[in-house]
Amino acid sequence: MTTATKITLIRVAILPVYMVLMYLSGGVSGAYMWWALAVFIIASLTDLIDGEIARKYHQISDFGKFLDPLADKLLVVAAMLMFCQWGSFPAWALMLVLTREFAVTGLRLMAVGKGKVIAAGWSGKVKTACTMVGLCVMMAFPQVSWVSWTVVWIILITTLYSGVEYFIQNGSCIWDQGGGGNK
Repeated sequence: MTTATKITLIRVAILPVYMVLMYLSGGVSGAYMWWALAVFIIASLTDLIDGEIARKYHQISDFGKFLDPLADKLLVVAAMLMFCQWGSFPAWALMLVLTREFAVTGLRLMAVGKGKVIAAGWSGKVKTACTMVGLCVMMAFPQVSWVSWTVVWIILITTLYSGVEYFIQNGSCIWDQGGGGNK
């Protein structure tokens, strides 16, 4: 197992700690929320670190390609679910985010079936950065509704834009029936 994959596994392992701290915070500013924010930031930084190590030391693996985006999605969805429970992140917005994630994952799986790998695009990276920073802002100001709504809209705009871009750039994976798949 590579060093990069071990770092990704740390991100997955600290997810329950994050969830417990968020739950204990009750959605209000205080020690538990600040600890949850610290854990979230550490987990977010491991995403940058494992990617850098994987590229620099040629530790890119199929398992890492699978685990890294899964770990990111678990972390982000965990935060969004807690905010949804507290009424700071509307369920319809969370559903749009999840729909985009499932759709892009499905597109990537279709591409793999046709021998093509869809790398993370620039807009996807912007979406991830905006989402992680935005969720940190929501944790820092958990009871400020205009902050929450601003973050929700930034997340939605970047999420939908990057999702549309993935499909525009890689739609041939859906429409092209060649490549050995069932016709």
